[in-house]
Amino acid sequence: MVVKSVVRADLDEPCLPLSLSLLAQADATHKAIIQTMVQANQSNVWIVDDDESIRWVLAQALKQAGLNIRQFSDADDALEMFSREQPTAIVTDIRMAGSSGLDLLESVHKVRPDLPVVVMTAYSDLDTTVNSFQRGAREYLAKPFDIDEAVSLVQRVLTESNGISPTTLSNNPQATRMIGKSTAMQDLFRAIGRLSSSDLKVLITGESGTGKELVARALYENSIRRDQVFIAINAAAIPADLLESELFGHEKGAFTGANQRRVGRFEQANRGTLFLDEIGDMPHDLQSRLLRVMSENKFYRVGGTSEVTVDVRIIAATNQDLEALVKQNKFRTDLYHRLNVVRIALTPIRSRREDVPELLEHFLKQSAAQLNTKQKILSGDVTQYLESYGWPGNVREIENFCRSVTAMVPAQTVLLNDLPQVFGRFE
Repeated sequence: MVVKSVVRADLDEPCLPLSLSLLAQADATHKAIIQTMVQANQSNVWIVDDDESIRWVLAQALKQAGLNIRQFSDADDALEMFSREQPTAIVTDIRMAGSSGLDLLESVHKVRPDLPVVVMTAYSDLDTTVNSFQRGAREYLAKPFDIDEAVSLVQRVLTESNGISPTTLSNNPQATRMIGKSTAMQDLFRAIGRLSSSDLKVLITGESGTGKELVARALYENSIRRDQVFIAINAAAIPADLLESELFGHEKGAFTGANQRRVGRFEQANRGTLFLDEIGDMPHDLQSRLLRVMSENKFYRVGGTSEVTVDVRIIAATNQDLEALVKQNKFRTDLYHRLNVVRIALTPIRSRREDVPELLEHFLKQSAAQLNTKQKILSGDVTQYLESYGWPGNVREIENFCRSVTAMVPAQTVLLNDLPQVFGRFE
């Protein structure tokens, strides 16, 4: 069954089987993170959605992360079970046949106001989101969503609920596993090392799939703030009318449905590191607010009158040409110069082909372990082809390819005619 409603509309995503592509994004970072959490407090997450394919994909990703999962096809069944058994967290769709996810949310919140609930919706407008928070939602997840984002959200709400230190969860050795013997990768490793004793702002540029967040985490975990929290937010993944509140928080009564104060990502990241992904997609009016925070370390919550002071290291990333956006008056010149203190430009795979064999070996081994099967062997002609292939999706595409062939190729040796459709037809 095709899981169209789950896949993010990103032209740079590789064209692999959808469910496998999604599962591939539940990377080792989040798996290790949530496994750490589960060891401290066994977590039981309920998934409520009338779309079986969405439930299956999300359940598989969270199971691989070490969580106990229970699935429900409608809110009424979940609510009936809730009267006899209670989970650690709930992930629910909003629009379903019968009772809605908001009905479930409201009923659960009356009994357990402390229970974290993540709502999923394909209708991520301001009213729907505000209504969700008004009824007690802890977080929202807009459809189509990235499975990596979904796992990260569950991780965050469980962290807050269980009182587990964000520092413990972030200090994960697998999170910064970067591979490569090429000159470009060695230069990258040296740059991270040189920055380890500094607190400078860093701008990471590179094509989609080159590992910008991985580099940001490596910078964080090797920094003087590594004992504090790491918070990531993707400016392109959040509707523009919600991004301001997401970044800066809001006060009670700031807008219709704002029935309680909400702390934004800047406050969450206080004394730690805030990773602003896809900074080039930030609306122009918010760029002014961001500039002030970076200049003065102060801001107001939406609807607030009291200044909030924070101490945050900012790492930003983009796959866009910021200089071109500045010339087009789409990105502020002063903000650009504030961000561009140290720049790390990531090299696409096509320019460091010598790293492909090691990356393939790593992800084939990882995929076999995660899918509990034998590691696949690539035939000589397959290896030759893959080393010459352009990999437009970069490291992410290599990871997804390895997951795909591990799951779909019945034989242990992968031949040319086994390759996914993305590579064309082979005789």
